[in-house]
Amino acid sequence: MRIDEFDYHLPEQLIAQEPLPERSASRMLVVHRAENRCEDRAFLDFPEYIKHGDCLILNQSKVFPSRLFGKRSSGPAIIEVFLLRAVSDDHHTWEALVRPGRKVPVGETIEFAEGLQAEVLSRAEHGQRIIRFHRCADLFAALAAIGHMPLPPYIKRADTTADRDRYQTVFATNIGSVAAPTAGLHFTPEILRECEMRGATIALVTLHVGLGTFAPLHVDTTEEVQLHSERFHIDEPAMTAIQNASRRIAVGTTSVRAIETAYQTGSLQGETDIFISPGYQFRAIDALLTNFHLPKSTLLMLVSAFAGRELILRAYEHAVREQYRFFSYGDCMLLL
Repeated sequence: MRIDEFDYHLPEQLIAQEPLPERSASRMLVVHRAENRCEDRAFLDFPEYIKHGDCLILNQSKVFPSRLFGKRSSGPAIIEVFLLRAVSDDHHTWEALVRPGRKVPVGETIEFAEGLQAEVLSRAEHGQRIIRFHRCADLFAALAAIGHMPLPPYIKRADTTADRDRYQTVFATNIGSVAAPTAGLHFTPEILRECEMRGATIALVTLHVGLGTFAPLHVDTTEEVQLHSERFHIDEPAMTAIQNASRRIAVGTTSVRAIETAYQTGSLQGETDIFISPGYQFRAIDALLTNFHLPKSTLLMLVSAFAGRELILRAYEHAVREQYRFFSYGDCMLLL
């Protein structure tokens, strides 16, 4: 299929720039696949759709402050470093975006606040850099002190202290993502408890979200798409809960990618570059809660694979017409 078959018109003012005051206050567009229809609801109504025997699959990956600003040891220019993924077991060597890259050659040292330093070791495949942090006993603690939350580029403001909490799910525990699994942002402990009271089990999986999932596509057809790989892990009790469920409800496209990879490969951990587009045969999920996605994105293709491209695009047209809030801090869809 052509990438431009997944395009839609989105007025810029519908892109949410701030989270709502309350996590669970978002609107929820419910898409009934079998009935080919949509209904407008609130996320607070989500537990009403839970049945005894359901399993909610949540991505517990935690976003860390992965955007850093420093200076070259050889000059005063401000250098932005966006950490993408650790490439060493000690989490001191990283693949990163470095801007402006032309001012940071291999061998250069970048100096950050609090005495943190990193050396540029090499260039990576798509212009990224491999960098190595030095003299740092606890890198994640250092990043928490000096780093910035990696808000996506369509949020046209600097990150704030509030984003440390709100650009993070309440169940996030495993550090490793450079973008939030945003469908989970709507949940509060109270909503999760209500789902359990209605008879649902909760399975926590981990997929560390990288920028590759959200990167713009530079190809013309879905057959040409190649995603960057992301690390995932599912423990045995979570997989047992998923397998024993009468209905499996994935919260977010990252949960879909983790569990579909496990079903497809038989492995509960590793790297996945699974690309799900129309024609894909789902093995593991029966329903999906997801936020709204960018035009011509791989995530829009994933939800189109699950609910049908025409129905999804019609639902998006409805959401635009009804002034839903879009993307990371926006409203959500429940696909049944």
